[in-house]
Amino acid sequence: MHTRRRATGCCGNAACDGDDGTFGSTLYSEQERNDLPSAATLASLGCGNPTAVAELRAGETVLDLGSGGGIDVLLSARRVGESGLAFGLDMTDEMLALARRNAQDAGVRNAIFLKGVIEEIPLPAESVDVVISNCVINLSVDKPAVLTEIARVLKPGGRSMITWFILNEESERLIDEQRDRRRDPAQNAHDALLSHDFGVYRTTDPKVPEYVIAYQESFVRDTYSDSGLEVVEPVYYGGWSGRTETRHNQDVVVARRP
Repeated sequence: MHTRRRATGCCGNAACDGDDGTFGSTLYSEQERNDLPSAATLASLGCGNPTAVAELRAGETVLDLGSGGGIDVLLSARRVGESGLAFGLDMTDEMLALARRNAQDAGVRNAIFLKGVIEEIPLPAESVDVVISNCVINLSVDKPAVLTEIARVLKPGGRSMITWFILNEESERLIDEQRDRRRDPAQNAHDALLSHDFGVYRTTDPKVPEYVIAYQESFVRDTYSDSGLEVVEPVYYGGWSGRTETRHNQDVVVARRP
């Protein structure tokens, strides 16, 4: 995807674009999708909609980590207006070219797409008001580095809205079941595991990725704190604090730089 190394998990393949409102462009409103080039919405492989809770204001500078086809950058650029600016960061030339075409087709002039990795953001310190990311940090092999970089580029009082996969009771139940099956020679082997920091389990829904990597709430909180970011509130999609209203456990974690 858009991190230093490809990883298997949420958004690890095209199956992320389910039609049940769990992944991809279906997480955006019909009006948001209609206002953007179809190429931007078709390229959306995220597991949330961080712009829905960003409360962007005119004149702000926004950075999207792992911007892909540019859907969140274009939405952000329109919300901050001509006096604001929206950056998108991606590591692939193909996605950068697609995002730039989408911006041109959408008539968005205050969007800038940068090449780089999210562990080393190519922007100056204290240059951004808001950082968003849609299920990309979930795949980074060095999450503390990413969050430390977010804290570096944010202005004092700046905020971040990051979509994560957080373990909940349902996902832990699946992990336990799959580990039990693995012990039975008559069952197909599953690579489910549960550690102090994260869990990996195989999904049973054909509309979503085969495997999901989800993180312990305590790991996410501690990693934010160690990186100089203060968790303000999670927006419940299912995982945080044991919430189990949905089958999948996406959460937009809202934080700020003191």
